[in-house]
Amino acid sequence: MDLSAIPSSRWLPAGTFQDQVAVVTGGGTGLGLEVSRGLAQLGATVVIASRSAEHHAPFLEEAAERGWKAHAHTFDVREDREVRLLAERVVEEHGKVDILVHNAAGNFVCPSERLSKNAWRAVLGIVLDGTFYCSKHFGRAMLAEESGVMLNIVATYAWTGMPGVVHSASAKAGVLAMTKTLAAEWAGRGLRVNAIAPGPFESRGAAANLWPNDEIRAAIEQQIPLRRFASSDEVAAQCLHLMSPASDYVTGECLTIDGAGSLPQPFWNPGTRVERPRPSER
Repeated sequence: MDLSAIPSSRWLPAGTFQDQVAVVTGGGTGLGLEVSRGLAQLGATVVIASRSAEHHAPFLEEAAERGWKAHAHTFDVREDREVRLLAERVVEEHGKVDILVHNAAGNFVCPSERLSKNAWRAVLGIVLDGTFYCSKHFGRAMLAEESGVMLNIVATYAWTGMPGVVHSASAKAGVLAMTKTLAAEWAGRGLRVNAIAPGPFESRGAAANLWPNDEIRAAIEQQIPLRRFASSDEVAAQCLHLMSPASDYVTGECLTIDGAGSLPQPFWNPGTRVERPRPSER
């Protein structure tokens, strides 16, 4: 195993999250894994939670090699009771919860007119219901301590819309509204609640569902002014910064990390001169 430094954590001081307890849903794969690694490298006790125990192994194995404080639990984020029991268990075992990262998600491309009821409910259940259940139950533990940080993962299409992902866009738009609502409601009680909206970034799960071949990937890259996808480390670094003391006065915010991909595209090619007809030629 490569025991070199964790790229996402190099921008913050060592021990930034020392003695803090962080829960990361979907923390064994994709962006959740990179955030979990960064938190652990910077001193946090990290509890990852998802439906599949198989997804926990890579993080737990790395934690054992590096001497991180790491734990894992299985649960279904769509079930309110399971979320409540997990929150109670984490508090019982670790005494508190300082950080919650809600990364559990589901998405795939499907024309809206063909989307089934079960597919709609599955995505809404994981993304919207799950975020609320986690916010409610882990939020109670944070409110009891009058301290805590929550970070939700949304997407730029939560406000722009995008064909083929009506289920995910609707769910993440709800999470964005939830983020701002809880931030306003809980700010006076010691909690910060923020969100990030990444554009396309290097992820095997997203690649399989959203850009399954090189042609589609190349077309997406051409729509990003920076002409590339972000790395998962780049996105995770911004997550860590929002959760760190450097952002203590930031709450109710959604940070876009998409290489300007969600901004309007120009009518002309930047860097080239636009030739206009002379008045006599008009």
